[in-house]
Amino acid sequence: MRSLTIMRNITEFGLLALLLSFAVAIQMPSFAADNGLSGYDEAADIAELALHENDRMHFALIHSQVSDKADLWENYAFDLLAFSEADYTRLKPQILDKSIVEIQDAVAADQFDYADLLTFYLYRIKKVETDRARFLNAIIAINPNALAAARQRDEERRGGVAVPRESVFGIPVLLKDNIGAQGMPTSAGTVALKSNFTVDAFVTQRLIENGAVILGKSNLSEWAYFFCDDCPSGYSAVGGQTLNPYGRKTFGTGGSSSGSGAAAAANFATVTVGSETTGSILSPASANSLVGFKPTTGSLSRTGVVPISSTLDTTGPITKTVADAVILFNGMAGFDPADKAMPLMAESFQLQLTDVSLEGKKLGILNSFDDNSYYQNAVNSLVVAGAISIEVNSEPPIFAGVDEFLGAEMVRDLALYLQEFAGAKVTVDSVNAVKFFNEQAPGVRAPYGQALFDMMSELNYSAEQTEALRIQLQDQAASYLGDLFADLELDVLLSVNSSYAGLAAFANYPALTIPMGYEGDGKPVNLTFYASPFNEQVLIDVGLQFEKLSLARMPPAGYSD
Repeated sequence: MRSLTIMRNITEFGLLALLLSFAVAIQMPSFAADNGLSGYDEAADIAELALHENDRMHFALIHSQVSDKADLWENYAFDLLAFSEADYTRLKPQILDKSIVEIQDAVAADQFDYADLLTFYLYRIKKVETDRARFLNAIIAINPNALAAARQRDEERRGGVAVPRESVFGIPVLLKDNIGAQGMPTSAGTVALKSNFTVDAFVTQRLIENGAVILGKSNLSEWAYFFCDDCPSGYSAVGGQTLNPYGRKTFGTGGSSSGSGAAAAANFATVTVGSETTGSILSPASANSLVGFKPTTGSLSRTGVVPISSTLDTTGPITKTVADAVILFNGMAGFDPADKAMPLMAESFQLQLTDVSLEGKKLGILNSFDDNSYYQNAVNSLVVAGAISIEVNSEPPIFAGVDEFLGAEMVRDLALYLQEFAGAKVTVDSVNAVKFFNEQAPGVRAPYGQALFDMMSELNYSAEQTEALRIQLQDQAASYLGDLFADLELDVLLSVNSSYAGLAAFANYPALTIPMGYEGDGKPVNLTFYASPFNEQVLIDVGLQFEKLSLARMPPAGYSD
């Protein structure tokens, strides 16, 4: 591969490029191997993890058996050689853990340009993902057109385009790999869709229209974690096992937007996008000490996103700050007439970053967290700032038939997606076809089994039965939360990590999770806010104040260089 790369450099860039490649390669011996993991034997790691107290950390595989990491950066071989370790070191303090506004200010001050920013992330992804002690398996694909797009943004800015500070213009974004983006497969982590070259999803189109640079695709729990039973979160056949930068072999990544969480925490992009059905943004954001924003279903489009449930699915931001979540949300927002969950109001639905007092805000405080010191300290800080705490003693309802409902919707919705969006090389057209495909090579395609696909293959729900179950589950959740918010006159309900995520999903309540601390072993803990449907602005107003009060987030040790 090394000689092939050099030959390509001769062809494409001539003798000058060849000399530069040799010169820079001498400075960068750590990039000599194609993927940096040649000779790495994961058996020792798997044996060590077999002793982990958490059964879901008992990994069967770590690296993908169908993908080679070297393919991620093969389109950028010359660009990575031309970007030196000295360039990386110079830019680190200006980019690592910086917010969108801070990056836009630095670009405006000509400290670096968008092409530098994009190349920095490419270099960092390769640097970390080829390090045997630090790799995270957080990335499935790199956009071959990303650097060209960043250079185009630079030309536009230098040509006079005004770039607002609170804008995604020029900002590198990673998309969860169930969100369509041209130039890369949209695999949902599964071998069956490994060649699913499809169109941009609506939210991808909006990001590009607003000037964002799509850097690539992040790993995920295969089929958005509706695939296997009691298996590790963050595993996909295409991307391998995503690891948590706060504890690679200690903590889980949360699911299913696992790669989006790990990548954001490890500074592989400025911001990332996830998707959620019941907790798939809140869980990885909490596990990776990030801000996760799950909007009301209908606030952001789902067109072009590999589905589980058209009733519950939504896309949403995973970022390091609340402000970045708002900027990213606004960059994705827009009215999509093809998405039947979207009300007409979404055409102008934008969130505001305003300094709103907590005075008089009514917070629902769950007594189930009475012994959680992180939760109690967070509540106390909000009350001191003027909020009113209201104790919540009632028990949430117990749901029955959730898997069956999600399965029935996925059987229907996945078939529709494959019919409308699947690329020409995709050979499956239904849940049953995927199940059969995986059965031909289960050790590679489904090493943890496919229990939920087995369950779906046996479902025989009519449209009327599915609709009746939807009404039952949604009414049950909406009644409980609606009565709670109305009776106690709540602005927001406070929880921990992804607790209450399923209840909120069925009631269609938006959520915002924010870092609030770390346990003694370093495991992140988040405070999560829920509000009534389409009241995202209340979440943002309260969340911004809590973030300022807590200043809790710290970057993961070992990922600051």
